[in-house]
Amino acid sequence: MRWSLPTRVAFRFSVVYFGLYGFATQVAGGVLLLPGFAVPALGTEWPMREITTWCARHLFGVDSPLLYRGNSGDTLFFWVQTFWLLAVAVLATAVWSWADRQRDSYLSLHKWFRLSVRFGLAAQMFYYGMAKVIPTQFPSPALVTLVERVGNLSLTDVLWISIGASTPYQIFTGCAEVLGGLLLLTPRTTTLGALVCLASLIQVFVLNMTYDFGLKQISFHLMLMSVILLAPDLRRMASVFVLDRAVEASGQPPLFHTARANRLALLAQVVFGLYLAAMFAGISVRQWNSEGGGAPKSPLYGIWDVEELSIDGEVRSPLMNDYDRRWRRVIFDAPQRMAFQRTDDSFSRYGVSIDVDGHTLALTKGSSRDWKAGFSFERQDQNRLILDGTMDGYRIHMRLRRVELDTFRLLNSPFRWIRPSDAPGT
Repeated sequence: MRWSLPTRVAFRFSVVYFGLYGFATQVAGGVLLLPGFAVPALGTEWPMREITTWCARHLFGVDSPLLYRGNSGDTLFFWVQTFWLLAVAVLATAVWSWADRQRDSYLSLHKWFRLSVRFGLAAQMFYYGMAKVIPTQFPSPALVTLVERVGNLSLTDVLWISIGASTPYQIFTGCAEVLGGLLLLTPRTTTLGALVCLASLIQVFVLNMTYDFGLKQISFHLMLMSVILLAPDLRRMASVFVLDRAVEASGQPPLFHTARANRLALLAQVVFGLYLAAMFAGISVRQWNSEGGGAPKSPLYGIWDVEELSIDGEVRSPLMNDYDRRWRRVIFDAPQRMAFQRTDDSFSRYGVSIDVDGHTLALTKGSSRDWKAGFSFERQDQNRLILDGTMDGYRIHMRLRRVELDTFRLLNSPFRWIRPSDAPGT
């Protein structure tokens, strides 16, 4: 079977570009996953990192340091990296096409390339899907979020909070992503799996684009990987869904020449795919227990309204205090963090160590090694707390009352078949 020239060129480009992109990003590491070890994204390691830096400086005139750590995969570093990966792939495709111009098809290479794309995409669907099935990607709204002004939130914050506040929706989207990954594990169900993945990824990509989240590039590339898997069947699908015609069976050749070898290959693919799914499930479980809903909470967990605040023995309105002590609320959420909310609704955040037996808490600020503050606390009952201590040379006394969390509508909006009107007065 002779492939057309555009098909041969497109295949060569796909092999080179997605091979480079897979190892430069998290895709290859998602497949080469071992307990306690994963291949790092080589794009942030030598020599790929240095190539990106060189291109940024000499081709785009960027002299400032390029950021590649953190949650965003869309920093300038990654855009420059994608540029030179694309340029290398175009050049390599041109050289390959000239050197191999007599070749009429790549049937054998295509089988193995398709296999690598299947498992690269499946691993990423397991990664993101399991983080939603075990809801850790979008955590429930933090206590600070409950008292923060909506107008101060970024679009990304709004997306994170809205999905995190609806655990059933998050789990549903995760199940769809995991289902797509599972269907990619066998050749016979790959087309259906690629369709499920593409539908899920289109939604993810649109959300990333419209809510300005830093996974635009990776979600776009995963969409392209879905399209690559669908490409051999596009005509058949058009015949079924558009032209209402009968179609022949898929012409995808098996990996090996003997039935026994293909049965063993199928078993290996299923076992390895389930292994990847289990590994990513384990990662999400550990995340849940360390930082998610299963993580321990502060011994003083809650949002506490400041009922009385005295500084150096003088009780006065918070508005009369210096800015850093215009406190209206004290918030304890995670065991090692706390925050004061000022009267203008801004926050002053601190690290905290709470000694439950000694009834004391010690505060730290940012990366400062010298700044410290200490308080003793007396918990009169579940809803009342007294703090006494010193901060910045001031003697501080506070009487606090805990806010009932079920008063927040975001946490108290259950599903209802019959929903009342939102009209005023109802």
